[in-house]
Parts: sequence; C-alpha cells; structure tokens
Amino acid sequence: MEKHHYEWLEADPIFDTFIGDYSPMCRNYVIQDYLAEATPAGVTKSVHIQCEFDPSKPVRETEWLQGIADEYGFPQGIVGFVNLARADAGDLLESHAHFANFRGIRQNLNWDEHDARRSFADRGDYLADSSWQKGFSLLERFDMSFDLQILPHQMGQAASLVARHPQTPVILNHAGLPLDRTPEAMTLWREGMKLLASLPNMSVKLSGFGMMDHGWTIERIRPIILDSIDLFGLERCMFASNFPVDGLYADYGALFEAFNEVVAGFSSSERSALFAGNANRFYRL
Repeated sequence: MEKHHYEWLEADPIFDTFIGDYSPMCRNYVIQDYLAEATPAGVTKSVHIQCEFDPSKPVRETEWLQGIADEYGFPQGIVGFVNLARADAGDLLESHAHFANFRGIRQNLNWDEHDARRSFADRGDYLADSSWQKGFSLLERFDMSFDLQILPHQMGQAASLVARHPQTPVILNHAGLPLDRTPEAMTLWREGMKLLASLPNMSVKLSGFGMMDHGWTIERIRPIILDSIDLFGLERCMFASNFPVDGLYADYGALFEAFNEVVAGFSSSERSALFAGNANRFYRL
C-alpha cells in the first residue's frame, strides 16, 4: 500500500463483503511478513495470486513480484490480472509472459445479483460475454492457466466455457465458495462441483475456509475437503493458504495442521500430492 494502489485496502469505510472486517489487513504486508508466517509451517514454495492491485496497471504487479522473487526466491509462481474483455487483452498477456515466474491469470468472477457482499466482479455477465470469451481463448497461446473464482450457481456456465478450451488448465478457487451450508445449498454446490470435475483440465484449490466461515472448525471443513477430493480425484486437488486473508481467522500453522488432520488417513504420497506435488505440477514450479 505504501508503494502501490489497492482500492479495497484503502477504502474508507472498508468494503462490505463476506470476508468480514478486514481492517487489520489494511497495512503493508511484505515478503518478510509472509515468510515469517509460512516458513515455520514448512512452506518451501509459493504462488502469489493477484489481489486487486491497481487494475489500470496490471503488469506493474507482475514486475514488482518478479523483482521480489529474484531477490528472495519467493514467490516461485505468479498469477496476475487482466480483464479479458479488454480489446488489448492479448498485448497485456504478452507483457505478463515476459516475466520468468508468470504462470496464469485470475479475474474474479463471483457475482450474486441478490447479495452485493458476495460479488467481487464489477459485472455479472463476463462468462457469457463474447469479448471476454475471446480474451479467455488467448490463454492457450501464451501457455497460461486460469484461476476461476465463482459461486456455486455459476458453475454450470463456467463448465461450458472450460469444456470449449480443453488445452487451458483451469483451477477452481476456494473449493467453489460454498458460502451457504444449508442442505439445499450444499446440493447445488456438489452438483456444480461434479459438473466441473467431469472436465479433465479442471482442478480445485482447497482454501479460504476462514474467509467463508469465520468460526470454522475442522469438522466444518472436513466434508467440503473430502467431497472435493472424492469428486475431482486426489491428483486434481491442492491445499492453499489464502494468506493473508485467512490470517484474519487462523494462523498459518493452525490452518495447515487442520488440513493435515482431515487427510490423516491418506497415504504419505497422497498427502504429499495435496500439500505440494499437485501445485508443483499445475503451476509448473
């Protein structure tokens, strides 16, 4: 924030979202802060996912992160931002591609017309927009992946898009954001997850549990994790920290200890895949 513009962190008052009161995050959080939290938990590699850096200068974020990576060795992977509906999306993707650690794009698409607190996109029709779809089609040319952040009711439309681009690796963020835990809502989530899991180029990140459920417990996250693994297969699932956001509701070590407890019955090689191997492969670390 001292050097770069993050509208959501600088807003006064802060934006009203399902994340809750994130005012403790409205400060500088630099690589030394991340390593102090992550290294004791055994983290040896990381991927930085775009976090709403100044959208008018999307490549500046990647340039900044590559400089940090060159000096500190972290992050080993960078996922940046491009509004894929822009006429110059191809030029921006090409500029990102010049940086050694760049791997893919995330453009937040989660949209709820009935609840603005759940909408991180500036509009709800990107998945159906022909200009945006054209931009998405360029990812294959640049050998880039896409981090897909949507809500369960958007999964069907997203599956249609992903099916049309079988050579583009896509990873669903935050287990598909199952914010509602009623039986009906979880049925909708499972049906959407099953549809996405039927596509071989889809994977899923198991993360954001504190952000979604501020009073999370191991027992509350267990069925989401195990159902996701059951649907996608162990080789297409990976744990992620969502830090510093999930740091509002858990410390780094406690979060990964919870993940470890949920999969305690898995073999050593299976746990290694969930905590490291699958991320290494997907993000080419």
